[in-house]
Amino acid sequence: MKYTVVGAGAMGLRYGVLLQDAGFDVDFVDTWEDQVETIRNQKGVYVSRDGQNKHLVPVNIYYPEDYHGNPDVLIFFTKQYQLADFLKRSAHFFNEKQYAVTCMNGMGHIEKLNQYFPKERVLGGTALIGTVLNQAGDVDFIGAKGAGSMNIANETEAPDQMTHQIVDEFTQAGLNPNLTTNFLGTLMAKVIFNSVVNTLCTMFKIRMGEYIQSPVAKKLGVQLINEAFDVCERAGVTLLNTRQEEWETVSYVSRISNPLHFPSMYQDISKNRQTEVDYINGYIYELGLKYHYEAKTHDFLRNLVHLAEFSGTFDVDGYIQSVLEKDKKQAEVSKED
Repeated sequence: MKYTVVGAGAMGLRYGVLLQDAGFDVDFVDTWEDQVETIRNQKGVYVSRDGQNKHLVPVNIYYPEDYHGNPDVLIFFTKQYQLADFLKRSAHFFNEKQYAVTCMNGMGHIEKLNQYFPKERVLGGTALIGTVLNQAGDVDFIGAKGAGSMNIANETEAPDQMTHQIVDEFTQAGLNPNLTTNFLGTLMAKVIFNSVVNTLCTMFKIRMGEYIQSPVAKKLGVQLINEAFDVCERAGVTLLNTRQEEWETVSYVSRISNPLHFPSMYQDISKNRQTEVDYINGYIYELGLKYHYEAKTHDFLRNLVHLAEFSGTFDVDGYIQSVLEKDKKQAEVSKED
């Protein structure tokens, strides 16, 4: 089938390049000017694996308004807060036969996709695949070839022939998909995973392998997992894993699959970009409130991340200068008095 990746960031590039390497026809669409122009000018994207073997992979990339392709499958990998604008700008190349696949972090994207695609043609997934965008036009795949895995489900929870074909072609691309029939449980399992690893690694500027070596890693992780499971039980969401299995997944991915990986939330905050914490820890907290339960640890971490976002953009030098000028004026007034 023909694929178009909407959102050619780190994960979008990884999925698209792996599908292209497996022999499938792939286009990329993005709104970030530096990304589009850099890839066009260098005639491809530089790809490395764990920082090694950097090489140029030719790809086709477009702005939404310039793209007029006719893909069978659209793969969405935008930030949650970017998706509505991407969909609006891309709607002219959507049609009634296409399937939409998304493995985005957080929650909130499915409702937006349903404004353009019916449930039977929406596949939601969760990717335990580490990837870093070093800079525009330069991506690093974390982990050995074939590393990482994903869960995916049709929104109707009744996978059709097209769903099976997508899963088969993702398998050929080495994405290691696992097809489930539990849509919300599939999505929430990754939200819970990210609510532990993404947030904690971001707050303390550490890789996943560094986090898991801490003597308090399990205590912190289990506390967040238990709160999230309490929320899901009240909301009637049956998760793919038990509480213990969820922690074991966090531990395994951090120790074995992606120990060198800085989660995407850290990548965002290190570049003074908005994070998706409201769609991860914040989503868990807000869902709990609907069922009269406060996931207080998730809310506390969400606010800490927002404080870190603020501190990254706060003009410290300007603030200090304004305080000094204010003190100087007050001293002059006092002297006159």
